[in-house]
Amino acid sequence: MKEKSFIAKKMTSIPPSGIRVIFELAQKYDKLIRLEIGEPDFDTPEHIKKAAEEALRDGCTHYTSSLGMIELREVVAEKLRKDNGIATDPSEDIIITSGGSNALSLAMLATINPGEEVLIPDPYWAQYDGLVRVTGGIPILFPVLEENEYQINPEDVEAKITERTKMIIINSPNNPTGAVLKKENLEAIADLAIRHNILILSDEAYERIIYDDITHYSIGSFPGMEDLTISAFTFSKTYAMTGWRLGYARAPKEIVAEMAKLALFQTSCPNSISQKAGIAAMKGSQNCVTKMVEEYKRRRDFIVERLNKIEGISCQKPDGAFYVFPNTSSLLDSSYELSKFLIKEARVSTTPGKAFGDLGEGHLRVSYANSIENIDKGLKQIELALNALKH
Repeated sequence: MKEKSFIAKKMTSIPPSGIRVIFELAQKYDKLIRLEIGEPDFDTPEHIKKAAEEALRDGCTHYTSSLGMIELREVVAEKLRKDNGIATDPSEDIIITSGGSNALSLAMLATINPGEEVLIPDPYWAQYDGLVRVTGGIPILFPVLEENEYQINPEDVEAKITERTKMIIINSPNNPTGAVLKKENLEAIADLAIRHNILILSDEAYERIIYDDITHYSIGSFPGMEDLTISAFTFSKTYAMTGWRLGYARAPKEIVAEMAKLALFQTSCPNSISQKAGIAAMKGSQNCVTKMVEEYKRRRDFIVERLNKIEGISCQKPDGAFYVFPNTSSLLDSSYELSKFLIKEARVSTTPGKAFGDLGEGHLRVSYANSIENIDKGLKQIELALNALKH
């Protein structure tokens, strides 16, 4: 009998996550200081957990609409109107998803045909490439440079546009760089989308984690962009709810309808208890968010100052998210080798910049979603290990 593979051919085009490689290596070491993990180290606020407990007691343990509970969609619609400047109809334009990554996946599966091109900024969150390939689409990278403070140059984007271009992905605040796109950048990207009739997928997972009076702008609120933008959000980062798997997207109603169709086949519906918790998160006091962001800012200021004192490292100060992306190109040629070295010799885990694209090489992503005490200890151990490497 002729041998055959039971693995789909498309899987050969999807590379393993570079983040996962380091994550798995880190599991082999005890007493490791974890500065590679991209999730809040805070616990979910009490009023959100209490809402989940009440939902359980009230028997909210059944299927909901594939679009999500209408009550949550109405709360989301009010938030989008008030905070993001995006007018929306909660009955047709919003879908609640099983996390922000699910929103991105559904959006791409609902819109991208095999052979169509999706433009992705490089460096980029590692999942974008794989998500595009799952659809049969072709990821096309455009450069976002450190010397430009990781702001997008619209000319670099336009140079990559062809007749096959279907979508441009933007991510602000950005993972891994922490950059927040300026209004003029977004206006130029919106102009490109309108002139070339291209969809924008705007990943705004870190929208509330912003520092120094910087303003976050949602491109979906710009004139002419209502029907060209899929805006994706998550509860994970804002409310320290990564394990609750709850996100949402706002898109033109015809796209939302197809996303809901796909969601029915994938997950049936979002978690009912998490949705009740999401309602409490949005309707309750936002002081918990303010306090978390204040603490992130304190850590950011500390880690940037401290990294810039280590010989061979330079680090820009990010405007958002909870990552720094220091330049380490003078230390080792390979960011993977440097990251592995720091795990073995410094007992500190970081993420190699190459995991975020070719232009991430020569950098590390370092998360400051950890205590000041652990960050301080980790950086001291890194400095000692690098001094030993030099000698």
